[in-house]
Formats: sequence, C-alpha cells, structure tokens
Amino acid sequence: MRKTGKYLYGIIASAAAKFPGAEAAPDLAGIYTIPHRDAAAVVSDCEIIDYKSMRKDAVAMLLVRHQKAIENIMELGNTIIPIRLGTFACDDAEVRDILVKGYRLIKEIIPKVHDKIEIDVAVTWKDFGSILKGIGQEKEITELKKVLLGAAKGVTVDDQMKVGLKVMEILDEKKQHYSSLIQDTLKRMSHDCKAHELMDDQMVMNSAFLISKAKQEEFYARIESLNKECSEKLNFRCIGPLPPYSFYTIDIKKLDFKDLEWARNQLGVSTMIITKSEIKRHYHRAAHALHPDKNPDKPGMEKEFGNAARAYKILADYCRAGEQTRQTDGGPAGSEADISFSEEKFKESAILVKMTD
Repeated sequence: MRKTGKYLYGIIASAAAKFPGAEAAPDLAGIYTIPHRDAAAVVSDCEIIDYKSMRKDAVAMLLVRHQKAIENIMELGNTIIPIRLGTFACDDAEVRDILVKGYRLIKEIIPKVHDKIEIDVAVTWKDFGSILKGIGQEKEITELKKVLLGAAKGVTVDDQMKVGLKVMEILDEKKQHYSSLIQDTLKRMSHDCKAHELMDDQMVMNSAFLISKAKQEEFYARIESLNKECSEKLNFRCIGPLPPYSFYTIDIKKLDFKDLEWARNQLGVSTMIITKSEIKRHYHRAAHALHPDKNPDKPGMEKEFGNAARAYKILADYCRAGEQTRQTDGGPAGSEADISFSEEKFKESAILVKMTD
C-alpha cells in the first residue's frame, strides 16, 4: 500500500511570510505552510518515495520541480532555507517535531540568508585546444620532450605519460591563477564563497557566491568587466539569483534504532548510558586496532576499518540529535551529557536537523 506524507521544500520566516493562494501563484498550487512559532515549513501532500532507488533521469526531473518551487517562494519575497531534495515527514506532527528540534539552527540561519541570494559562476576556456597547444610549446615541455627524444631507449609509453602529466600540471597552475584572480575580485562583494567540483578539464572555475540582493546588479557588472578583461581566453556563465543552496541547505536525518544497535556492536559499546567523549574513545580504540596498516596480513581490514568509521558517524549523529532534544527541553548539552541507548529514549531523539555536509 502506498504511503502518503508531507514533502518538505524549505523553511521560511513565517512572521514576514508572503504566501498567496493558488490563484495568485499557480506554480505553488498544493504547497502550503505548517508553522511553529515564527518559522514555518513549506510542504505539500505527496506519496512517500525512496529517491535512492529511482533512476537518475527521474530524480533529475524531481530536482527541477523541487528547486523551482523553492525559487518561486523566494521570488515572492520570502527568506527561505532550502531543505535537501527527497525529504519527507509522515504527518503534520512530525513536521512540527522537525521545526521544534531544528528551531535554534533555523533562528541562527535566517539572519544569515535574509535579503541574500546565491549566484553561481562557471568559467571555461574559450578555446581549450589552443590552450593545450600553447602549453605544449612552453619551454618546460619542449625541454622535457627533447630529453626524452634523445634517450637511447627511444620514447616509451611511460615517457608519453610523463609529458601528459606535466601538461596537466601546467594547465592546473593556469586554472588556479585565473580562479584565484576571479574569486578574489568577486569575494570582495560577497558574504561567502564556495568552490564546487570542476566538471571537466575545460572548466576553470565553478563557484557559488552569497551576496546581498542590493549588490546583484553591481555583481553582474563586475563579472561583465572580468569577462571583457579575459575575453581572449575565458568564457563566463552565471546562474541566479538562487536561494542559498550551496551555503545553507538543511538536512533532516531520520535515525534507525537497528543502525544504532549495529553501530554500538561495531565499536564495542556495551553500556546503556554513555557520554559523547566516551564514544569517541571507543572509536579511537577500534580504529587503531582495525587499521589496515596495523593488520597487513589480514584480508578485509579495509572494510572493517570503514565499518568503524561508519559506526562512529551513526553514534555521533545520535549524540547530536540528543543534544537538540535536550536543548528543546531546556536540559544540559555538551560532550559530557549522559546519552541513553534505550529504545524509549531513542524515540525522543530519532530526528536530527543539521546543515548538509
């Protein structure tokens, strides 16, 4: 039987929310808010789907829909913190529990994103072939080729690889030069900057910038100026304005009691009450004992070592969820607060609201 629940798009500051009905904003039909104090989750009623089991093209379509909804909400003038794609709650009560657990984090983030937008800037080589050709003619490469060609053994495959690696090394240096130049210029107008992975060798820079809405036109003008300065070598492409996806996206993690039990067994945690610092000591002992370098003659130690790291992450997340619960209840927090592994206590701290890693 298919299960329905609440799909979560983001969290807005509800005190100043602008959220008209479907007639005024048809793209947001079926999307509404569930409030808690001066914050509200933006949700829609939806069938609960396991995104991890879906085909990539289907996930891509859902991502477009997810982002479009968030961007429409922002365009109405709302301050919104995006929530990670594929986040569901079972019902209204669970949504409110998420808001309660994450309230301190939400209140901390809202001022940081208020009246701010993200602009993504991608820079590529204008003529990648000519860049490689130019590197091939540089003194360092021509001298290396001369040495290899003069060798009595002739030019081997390894020699060709050496030349190729040297070319890529010089290419990376050129990318770093231009990337630093562009980032240093744009950072002066930004509250924050985050570098993303380069998609291929032709990409020079792929970065997100968090800027004030009031600086948007000035930011675009500076990019246009950089584009003119570097027009012989580089192409610039901007995407935005966007919500602060790269800087402040909330990840709502639902913990599983079976995973918690597995993690305890992996690290040899037998007591039902423990502190965060004691868990860390258990992990350090296990990691030391299972490290592949300490067990060169034992097969499968890489997997065991990886399991210890995974177990520690599960327990660390549970500790963080417990801290959120205690803060909500007005209780003590910190590394020395007692952590209970009873199933009853687990239910109180089964949800962790955090920033995406």
